[in-house]
Amino acid sequence: MILSQLIDYETLRMIWWGLLGVLLVGFAITGGFDLGTGALLPFVAKTDLERRVVINTSGPVWEGNQVWLVLAGGAIFAAWPPLYAVSFSGFYLAMFAILFALILRPVGFKYRSKRDGAGWRRGWDWALFVGGFVPALIFGVAVGNVLQGVSFHFDNDLRIFYDGTTLFELLNPYALLCGVLSVSMLVMHGAGWLQLKTDGEIAARARWFGAIAALLTIVLFATGGISLWLFIDGYGFTSAIVTDGPSNPLAKTVERGPGIWFNNYGLYPWMMIAPAFGFVGAIGAFVGLRAKWERTTMLWSALSITGIISSVGLSMFPFILPSSVHPNSSLTVWDSSSSHLTLFIMLVVTVIFIPIILAYTTWVYHILWGKVDAVAIRDETGHSY
Repeated sequence: MILSQLIDYETLRMIWWGLLGVLLVGFAITGGFDLGTGALLPFVAKTDLERRVVINTSGPVWEGNQVWLVLAGGAIFAAWPPLYAVSFSGFYLAMFAILFALILRPVGFKYRSKRDGAGWRRGWDWALFVGGFVPALIFGVAVGNVLQGVSFHFDNDLRIFYDGTTLFELLNPYALLCGVLSVSMLVMHGAGWLQLKTDGEIAARARWFGAIAALLTIVLFATGGISLWLFIDGYGFTSAIVTDGPSNPLAKTVERGPGIWFNNYGLYPWMMIAPAFGFVGAIGAFVGLRAKWERTTMLWSALSITGIISSVGLSMFPFILPSSVHPNSSLTVWDSSSSHLTLFIMLVVTVIFIPIILAYTTWVYHILWGKVDAVAIRDETGHSY
């Protein structure tokens, strides 16, 4: 297609690397408060009515928020096929655990109020907790393993082989640190959402737990960065970088070494804005929760999420999935993408549909704006779950 030549291959790869980051951040911000409220449910709601209030803050919007996760998975599948193949093979058990937990959420939303029994509802409440806590934890564990490198390699025919063993291999100390950071970050975000959507004791408890989560986010983010500098090998090129050539992960040589993940910050000082956002946003969320800033707290926590996730992507660039057993097999922005034509067609489709999704999402939140009314829920009027 002649039109596809309007954007060169290198630029298209960069655009899709950026779009993947946008989709992941979009899911973390929108779906993140859903996961955070689920993880907070047993702690901020003490009575059945309070639990129903918490559930109804996210129940009407969680399905739309999930679209960003589906889009991110689709983007990986279509734009970065080797990344999709390796990640969904290497993290198969982890992905299964995430899917199981995410399936529990809609079932919990739909079935919880079908019966009045206390035991029945308590069981589904814990299912909703699992559906919030487990994905938040495992997403962070996955990022921690990506930073360390994943056990895979290509043979000379570019067949992919995963050399890992069990799920417990993924649960190493640094990955667990990243997992706990992910949980604290999303709990902070969920607490901001509950402060915005509820009143009284629920909001007060959410502010207390959210403030603790914000402090943990600051400490764990700093600890993760220091640990990455001191104990985790980064990856870097030792051969010439071809940015517009055919996708062949073996057409390069890669070295591992301490501190390499921080090289980009020396080459491009503007990237320091990402970790700065991570810290400043968490501090702002802490202050906002303590000062009862209902609207701005969510913005601060969203800024922190954006900064923390962006820090990972910018530190690793141009790597997107390093190989710990055969560094030359590592996947990068420049050697693991789909064809020029495929990326261009997908970009056209994205330019058309993303604004539609954003417009619909904005309209839904506008319609559902305001606090969840406990009286209406108690009187069986206007509640969904």
